[in-house]
Amino acid sequence: MSFKRSSGILLHPTSFPSRFGIGDLGGSAYRFIDFLERSGQKLWQVLPLGPTGYGNSPYMCFSAIAGNPMLISPDLLLEQGLLTESDFASLPNFAHNFSDFDRVIPYKTEIFQLAYSRFKDTKNQDFSEFCATQSLWLNDFALFMAILETYDFQPWHTWDSAIAQREPKALGQHTETLREQIGFHKFLQFQFFSQWSKLRSYANAKEVLIIGDIPIYVAHNSADVWANPQIFELHPETFEPALMAGVPPDYFSETGQLWGNPVYNWETLKEDNFGWWIGRFKFMLQYVDIIRIDHFRGFEAFWQIPAGAETAMHGNWQLAPGKELFTTLKEILGNLPILAEDLGVITPEVEALRDNFEFPGMRILLFAFGGDSSNIYLPHHYVKNSMVYTGTHDNDTAVGWWKRAHEGEKALLAKYVGVDEVKEVHWLLIRMALASVSDLAVIPLQDIFGLDNTARMNMPGTATGNWAWRYASEDLLPDALSDRLGYLTHLYSR
Repeated sequence: MSFKRSSGILLHPTSFPSRFGIGDLGGSAYRFIDFLERSGQKLWQVLPLGPTGYGNSPYMCFSAIAGNPMLISPDLLLEQGLLTESDFASLPNFAHNFSDFDRVIPYKTEIFQLAYSRFKDTKNQDFSEFCATQSLWLNDFALFMAILETYDFQPWHTWDSAIAQREPKALGQHTETLREQIGFHKFLQFQFFSQWSKLRSYANAKEVLIIGDIPIYVAHNSADVWANPQIFELHPETFEPALMAGVPPDYFSETGQLWGNPVYNWETLKEDNFGWWIGRFKFMLQYVDIIRIDHFRGFEAFWQIPAGAETAMHGNWQLAPGKELFTTLKEILGNLPILAEDLGVITPEVEALRDNFEFPGMRILLFAFGGDSSNIYLPHHYVKNSMVYTGTHDNDTAVGWWKRAHEGEKALLAKYVGVDEVKEVHWLLIRMALASVSDLAVIPLQDIFGLDNTARMNMPGTATGNWAWRYASEDLLPDALSDRLGYLTHLYSR
């Protein structure tokens, strides 16, 4: 499908201001959408919304479908009468400019359990309908989380063999024994998707479309792999990954990136006519308007690394049936609003797969000024059917990049825009993105704020210390800022 010329902001919901130590789907999210509307923005891009595990990475979740309970707004539960203001009497003094996951998770879990104790005896028809319509994934996920907690979050392949292998008797026993915990996790998912659906409706009413994110891989310690081991490359006896996902050495890392996710057993997926993938896309389209596929190149060929490897350097490329998959998706679901993250080692075959289905690829301005005028990330090489970013969640901020850029990069940027001295580099790059021919332009909020690398969201290749940045106050979204952004947006017909 074609995309209308437009622009928007990249911001994960954890980055909203909130008194609860992490951004959520409450008032600040609505006021951010109001800012988008005032600024003339039509797009809001988020990272994956799933429940995160170790490292708090949204790209390493306990489920490819479930929502992150930490994004549930306690204030909205208060409005429902499930919590009272007195329940927050022991609210910790959380930091305002980052998510303190270690303290937030136990605190919010405790108050959510309190809310559930008041909810569970009600006869809520919406909850019953949610559990029924989402049963294909919800039952497995809620049971998985309940068992995971009883095993102190140890990976599922280390559980007792009967439940790790999903023997029917063991499944039945655990479902009965853990009924209370299972109900709690279903309640959390109901609240998350209720709050998210209302927020999305609000955004759509303001003519703002939400770009969701599908990571190509799922975490090994997830409900998806536990419930569907046959579609992953696992050791037949231990259920550990036999072949792991990652990428070879590239711009981000000299030793490549070893992600640790199991790669897919594509032959088994093809035998089922890609049923698992079709279900995943179908579900995503219930909750977002556009889908960005992370690591799109893995659908043409993927880098697989043997179990036991300590780096990604000694893997090998394997072909993937991307054309068959996307053809099947199109036949069943029609023309999908898909964006392709096509960064990294891109071959003509990957480009052909992308272009065959007319998926827009990505252009990153922070990559543009190393080399010469032939650099494909320079705007004069862009095509309409693409999306341009100043940078992404995996990059430094524009100001952070500029502080560390070498003289050649600085000289090329100044020459490219025809100035002797670069001032406000973030606004220069924002203008460049909005002025480009790319149909879609997305700017991280950190770049609109002009923040340095202390506001960076993620450092690829590092397991901890990421995903925590958030802005401290809604005072940082004044009318003067929306006016400045809105002026450029209007000037360049977005």
